[in-house]
Amino acid sequence: MLRSILVFSKAQISSFIGGVVDYGVMIALTELLHIHYTISIVFGGIVGAAVNFSVNRVWGFYSKETPYRYSVFQQLIMFCPMVLGSIALKSGGTFLLTSLTKIDYKFTKLAVDALVSVFFNFMLQKHWIFKKRR
Repeated sequence: MLRSILVFSKAQISSFIGGVVDYGVMIALTELLHIHYTISIVFGGIVGAAVNFSVNRVWGFYSKETPYRYSVFQQLIMFCPMVLGSIALKSGGTFLLTSLTKIDYKFTKLAVDALVSVFFNFMLQKHWIFKKRR
């Protein structure tokens, strides 16, 4: 139980680090370069995902006692469709929530990110991409 809480906590910290990068890229592209926020979310998502993958692989899901089931290359191949799904959920969800509520995209993006991070990204990373050998 304690190990599960530790893994979840580390994965959320990793997600937060990637999310800060993602959010920063989105804001910079939207506010400085005047790119529509749904497009900025895509580019921010790609950069944030690279950070998230690196931190999770080295620290979030790392264990010296139990090696990964897949090589880093295999993990990257599996990570790409997850990232595409995540970006689609975040971009579409942010657009939908922003359109329905008329709340600024900067806030709706944070709400959508939190949901996608826990219920989509974490589950796929824990049970598929960074799965341990037994």
